[in-house]
Amino acid sequence: MVITLVSLGCPKNQVDADILAHSILKAGHTTTTDMTQADVCIINTCGFITTAKEEAIENIFNAVQARLENPKLKIVVTGCLAERYRDEIINDIPEVNAVVGIGSNGDICEIIEEVCKGNKICRYGKKTDLDFTAKRIISTPKHYAYLKIAEGCSNGCYYCAIPLIRGPHRSRAIESCIDEAKFLAEEGVKEIIIVAQDITAYGEDLYGAPQLHTLLREIGKIEGIKWIRLMYAYPERLTDDVIEEMAVNEKVLPYIDLPIQHINDRVLKSMNRKGGTEIIKDAVVRLRNAIPNINIRTTLIAGYPGETEQEYNELCEFVKQAKFERLGCFAYSEEEGTVAAKMENQIDVEIRQQRADQIMRIQTNIMSENQAKMVDREIDVIVDEYDNDNDIFVCRSVYDAPEIDGEVYIDGQSNVEIGDIVTVKVIQSDIYDLYAEIIK
Repeated sequence: MVITLVSLGCPKNQVDADILAHSILKAGHTTTTDMTQADVCIINTCGFITTAKEEAIENIFNAVQARLENPKLKIVVTGCLAERYRDEIINDIPEVNAVVGIGSNGDICEIIEEVCKGNKICRYGKKTDLDFTAKRIISTPKHYAYLKIAEGCSNGCYYCAIPLIRGPHRSRAIESCIDEAKFLAEEGVKEIIIVAQDITAYGEDLYGAPQLHTLLREIGKIEGIKWIRLMYAYPERLTDDVIEEMAVNEKVLPYIDLPIQHINDRVLKSMNRKGGTEIIKDAVVRLRNAIPNINIRTTLIAGYPGETEQEYNELCEFVKQAKFERLGCFAYSEEEGTVAAKMENQIDVEIRQQRADQIMRIQTNIMSENQAKMVDREIDVIVDEYDNDNDIFVCRSVYDAPEIDGEVYIDGQSNVEIGDIVTVKVIQSDIYDLYAEIIK
């Protein structure tokens, strides 16, 4: 069969799609990006927040529209939206041929065969049946890849639907992580991006204590891996062992994604966040003391149920004081089945968005100041792509994760290739991006 595979959402979901792609190709199928030429379209959906659900539904209807030109096209929906809304998808979008829960991803080839015979499928294995250690295709550019070290989450934040969708936290064995990291290195990957819902919980369930620092040390020994980037660490679990490994391991970048969501103790408690104000502030101080050039990315929620003006203002003042190098603030989104969605004192949607927008305006000023300070500095960058239209190479610095942070642009006539890591001198800045020239 000819298969179109569309993957939406976060890098963790993309890893699932990479595993699906490997299974499909191993079975002898081929892939295409053109739905009008495909036998089957598999949409690996995200369903974390409202905007993600809307994007998933839009992509399903794009496939339905493609069927007008290609009547043989079968539509298979998997991923988070499918896991969460199986009945709604089947009942409300009858054009869908199969709805597949994440625990049945391993059956994808059998499901393809069944839908092509004209059968309608609704299949759901246990969430814990999802094999996130299976072989995969690298869908990112050859020089960087995501390494998912755990699946699910057991933190129980009241606003979050991930435990409902993905099940409890379960770590991958260190040996399995190392094997995949070695495979990635052999494939030419230079930058490994460590991902999970909570990387700082890694290993607790298998080894009785967090083992992220051990994993980082072992990956650092792999020849060919130059950069290790950390995404989604929780401040209350950020141990001194991890910070020390970040400081001494030359391959671990001075960058960490540390989602804190809020700074007010009452709001954090209402969210069922385990870390309070002092724990968050302490984590930031420990990181900055141990790694003076670190860039910290965080995410916040504005307009959480019951958030008062005073509590919101406290969050604004903290953003001004902490001066996070990277920050995203989201208006609170009510998610069905979560504790927060049932709370009283829900804040008007417009006010939520106004609060989020105001924090982003504060952060824009901080970003502008930080970017200006980068001018005349020398930084290492990795070359991601060549922009033919503008004759420039698009790069990322050690301080920038793919697709969510800024970019560094260098002259298209520079003597570099995609995937090279080079040192540049910054000559100009704007709010998000930098412009530089190679020095070596």
